[in-house]
Amino acid sequence: MIIPDPNSPVGNAVISLHRQMTDLEERVGDWPGADVVGILEPWLEQFDFTNGPQPAVVRTPPPAPGQVWVLRRWDRDGNGVGLFADAECALAELARHVRGGWAGLLGGDGVPADPSADDRTAVDLYYGPNRGNRPDEGYSLYADTIRGKGRPRIVPLDFRFPDADACERAHRDAVFHAGTHGDLPCLEVDGVLVFTYLDHQVGAVRLSVHLDTAPDHLVRPDGTVPLRVEVEDTVVLDDTGAESAPGPPLLDALLNEADAVQKDAILAAARAAGLLWPCPACQWDNPAAATCCEGPGPCRTPKPSAGVEAERKLREP
Repeated sequence: MIIPDPNSPVGNAVISLHRQMTDLEERVGDWPGADVVGILEPWLEQFDFTNGPQPAVVRTPPPAPGQVWVLRRWDRDGNGVGLFADAECALAELARHVRGGWAGLLGGDGVPADPSADDRTAVDLYYGPNRGNRPDEGYSLYADTIRGKGRPRIVPLDFRFPDADACERAHRDAVFHAGTHGDLPCLEVDGVLVFTYLDHQVGAVRLSVHLDTAPDHLVRPDGTVPLRVEVEDTVVLDDTGAESAPGPPLLDALLNEADAVQKDAILAAARAAGLLWPCPACQWDNPAAATCCEGPGPCRTPKPSAGVEAERKLREP
């Protein structure tokens, strides 16, 4: 049997209700419905039933500042900027450019017929001491810090994506921000910003999704927002974890798990099979569907025709 504690607010309220119900029964010999309602209504108003047990939550800090390596390269045709995860990747990209333009060095003093296989050696020889041998070309490579606009969040551990009704309300409240006054056009759906615009410098339609403005109810405990991207009928990105989510392309999966030696062999096989084509200018490996070089630098050299590519393969040792 539970004995209410008269020293606690809840226990005292229960004792008070019992006293009122006992008095009612002694007066009329029963508990008439109307009288019971008259007692229960003010008694229930003492309680706040809106603040029930709160779900377990996790506090996710904003993303820590990250480091990126910035490669700036210029020549008589223009200049470009590329961002890389580390200095080695940036140097490798610069070496690709150097090897692609090696023919311009031939005939100079001490210039070998072929560029060095070592990236640093090839770059140093191409640009010369203090780059004085190439006065119309140059580069700078340095590390920089990236600080996002993230904010700390408090999200429930039992994450559930909004239901159909909530999604429908978000769709009705969606806002389109036109690209006036030089701004980029943007669609805002439940705080998520999606920019779609024409980039004349890249020569492509660009799509940029900004999730740092998403509300907490769209954020998973790991701090990410589930995202699925489709182009036409092809799913190009899906991190929802759904059974229908496609895995990474086989070539990407192999390269991600390979060491340096294995990676060279995989790339060679992919080129031979026509899955990749190397840019004739910067040697960047591009997917077969690409019509121009998609390297991180400014190079946008068109894809060689089938005849030119076949001739290049015949010249290879």
